[in-house]
Amino acid sequence: MVHVFFHEPRIAGNTGSAIRLSAVTGAPLHLIEPLGFDLEDSKLRRAGLDYHDLATTTVHPDIEEALAALPESRVFAFTSHIEHSFADVEYRDEDVLLFGAEPTGLPEEVLAHPRITAQVRIPMLPARRSLNLAAAASIAVYEAWRQQGYPGGA
Repeated sequence: MVHVFFHEPRIAGNTGSAIRLSAVTGAPLHLIEPLGFDLEDSKLRRAGLDYHDLATTTVHPDIEEALAALPESRVFAFTSHIEHSFADVEYRDEDVLLFGAEPTGLPEEVLAHPRITAQVRIPMLPARRSLNLAAAASIAVYEAWRQQGYPGGA
């Protein structure tokens, strides 16, 4: 299954929703510090409901350590500043779907990282800035899982 990376997430509720996404799809969630909330935050717990024990969540101190955890994986950086659609990618097991912080997206130095395989976007109507982080991750994970035939899904 693909891996979801949240680079410096700021909103506990979005990360809680991503924990639920991890639990229901099997896509491991990787959180890259610094986080904008405490992992014991009530909003994180509420959004994740009782799925925390069913999800695979790893916290990394920085982008280098996160990428080193999956040294052979392709890395797709999601940004609204590119035309290449995420749906044009043929996803493989162990691919990384990398998302930036809610208010700012991925910083330029991360987008320029040599491990980035491609920058991709989720199409939206013109003059819209971005999707909710958890919603964007869900769209991407389900596309990758669909392409793989929903292995393990009921």
